[in-house]
Amino acid sequence: MAQDYFRALRDVALVINSSLEPKDVLHKITEQTAVTMGCKASTIRLLDSTGRFLLPSAAFGLSNTYMRKGPVEVKRSGMDSEVLAGKTIHLKDATADGRFQYPESAKAEGLVSVLSAPLMADGKAIGLIRVYSDVEREFTPDEQTFMEAVAAVSALAIENARLHEALRNNYELMAKHAYSVYED
Repeated sequence: MAQDYFRALRDVALVINSSLEPKDVLHKITEQTAVTMGCKASTIRLLDSTGRFLLPSAAFGLSNTYMRKGPVEVKRSGMDSEVLAGKTIHLKDATADGRFQYPESAKAEGLVSVLSAPLMADGKAIGLIRVYSDVEREFTPDEQTFMEAVAAVSALAIENARLHEALRNNYELMAKHAYSVYED
């Protein structure tokens, strides 16, 4: 089974290298992660600039209704607070665990077990990746390690995309300034 995780991790790395468009890359990561782990769905959520909310950045296998259930507020979600502190967290039944912010929505969506891992960059959390199972299950140590590896390469991809965007914006600003200098 471990070989399948190595191949899947290679596939995630290839996806990350295939594009500098974060939206496309993150969606493919969620799809690959859910399929590899035999889960119904997966999401990537990134912290907003205030660090108070987790914003949906990519999803696979979830309805629009579930994705629009409401804001994910870090202080109201015990699970997310733990994950953002650097822990990989497993909830055997999210619909009955008080740490999950929207248990009713999870139940309506048919989600039961959840595994979440932090996206860490420069030693601090920038978001999380989560898989959802439609049956109650334990996640194996290999699955947890795979999730953590996907989280690590995903965080790297997100930071690289942010740096690329900042570099592009700086270049455009410099080009505009140089053009205006030559025009004068």
